[in-house]
Amino acid sequence: MESIKNKIKQLAQEYLFEITSLRRQFHSNPELAFEEFETAALVAKILKENGIEYQEGVAKTGVVGLIHGKNPNSKTIALRADMDALPIIELNDADYKSKNSGKMHACGHDVHISSLLGTAKILNSISEEFEGTVKLIFQPSEEKYPGGAKVMIEEGVLENPKPDVIFGQHVYPELNAGMVGMKSGKYMASTDEIFITVKGKGGHGAIPQKNIDPVLIASHIIIALQQIVSRNANPAMPTVLSFGRFIAEGQTNVIPDEVKMAGIMRTFDEAWRAEMQIRIKTMAQSIAESMGGTCEVEFDKGYPVLINNEYVTENTRKYAAEFLGEENVVNLELRTTAEDFAYFTQKISGCFYRLGIRNVEKGINSNLHTATFDVDESSLETGMGLMAWIAYNELLT
Repeated sequence: MESIKNKIKQLAQEYLFEITSLRRQFHSNPELAFEEFETAALVAKILKENGIEYQEGVAKTGVVGLIHGKNPNSKTIALRADMDALPIIELNDADYKSKNSGKMHACGHDVHISSLLGTAKILNSISEEFEGTVKLIFQPSEEKYPGGAKVMIEEGVLENPKPDVIFGQHVYPELNAGMVGMKSGKYMASTDEIFITVKGKGGHGAIPQKNIDPVLIASHIIIALQQIVSRNANPAMPTVLSFGRFIAEGQTNVIPDEVKMAGIMRTFDEAWRAEMQIRIKTMAQSIAESMGGTCEVEFDKGYPVLINNEYVTENTRKYAAEFLGEENVVNLELRTTAEDFAYFTQKISGCFYRLGIRNVEKGINSNLHTATFDVDESSLETGMGLMAWIAYNELLT
């Protein structure tokens, strides 16, 4: 085991320059959800050059690779990387700055792709040392609903062969490069979007008695709905209800006929998630009706709660400590952001963990989804090496 670990570390060091160059290529040429054609073509090219079996065009732009060890039917594990960028104008001044105006890898998916390619090269190099099969999932569209994970599953990515377990990693600017973090059980929230239209009767603002004011009605609704969080939600179960859009297209002296609001709800329990939607709709419509107006409430159902299998995650924590040292593996808390990796863990056991990429001395400490986001590229060595070590160990269980 020690010799294999050292071999993996050695290969990660050897491949770092190549994988860093690939990361910069991906970063310079970001593509949005389900538009990752050049990204997918480069992924396929690298797999082909390394003699790795692959399939293109899964969920439009997804790529799936297979690495066979000895006795390939004994066990199958899946490793996933998402590929899409965000509609953000990059403000970094690096040589590898985005060339595609208004598009940027501001969530580290360029790191995920290149790291998994590095992991694939490592595992392919030591395939005689393990039994089973490794399925490489290069997934489109994590950032945009319905999410590439859901579509890939519908198109059979978890079949032929069916993985016994799946792993994914995601960059994390709150951890220094060389570190990782993880949490067993519930980890990331479900996500739903809420769209509310309040209708009244517009008119002159100076004679409100002749109107049914949707601005006032909507204001009461948006305040009252917070009671669902403070008085109906279990305090031990984090729940978020936020509205970022409130559009009342009147004038200083003109009350409009309707108001449109939009927001999000996040939680960690699927039963409460369903109940919360009912409560939001009932409360909003009741308030509107009591004030003489009407209210339409619609929900765009997003990603489910991401749950890390406790047994798999504890094993992953152990593997990470062996590879990086106990001091470089930290426990994470619940996170109210969402991830479509949750669709995978609804179907099979899995672990979604975090890869540290921060380096304050180099000025690399911007948050995800910001125009100045970047990574300490030494994290690529950690990312590809650790995932290869996790895969190797998991195939032994």
